[in-house]
Amino acid sequence: MTTTLVVMGVSGSGKTTVARLLAERLGWRFAEGDDFHPAANVAKMSAGEPLTDEDRAPWLQTLAHWIADRERAGDDAVLTCSALKRRYRDVLRRPSVRFVHVTVVPETLRQRLEHRRGHYMPASLLDSQLAALEPLQPDEPGLVIPGDGPPEQVVDAVLRCVREEPRG
Repeated sequence: MTTTLVVMGVSGSGKTTVARLLAERLGWRFAEGDDFHPAANVAKMSAGEPLTDEDRAPWLQTLAHWIADRERAGDDAVLTCSALKRRYRDVLRRPSVRFVHVTVVPETLRQRLEHRRGHYMPASLLDSQLAALEPLQPDEPGLVIPGDGPPEQVVDAVLRCVREEPRG
């Protein structure tokens, strides 16, 4: 059975950095969920407007199809996606999916976002993401990892947990 790790969390949590390192260390396929956003979503976020559930729905469906394609191909994969709400995660949930929620204290998130360059997500949207965030529930497949430390340490912690979990 394949495994798809969906690295989730609010903007600035280090999802992309952690996911890239995970994929590299595991030798798995990698995809940046933000790359799948339609132009209208990118424009809206760039203007400092939070996305609505209606804005996210087609994007989440596209990510779900990507995951399903990886399963059919027998590819293990790592995908980034904020996956802020359980109903968003429910769209992505498939037999292969394990969520990796990277958590970071709000002060650190703000600092990271204020210093980040080359990303359309402005720091002004952090509060809306934190307000929307619904933590993983005990019945959801996955783990919660503190993301405040160096990325390599975060990845090491994820790998320890992933290797301890039985694979379907």
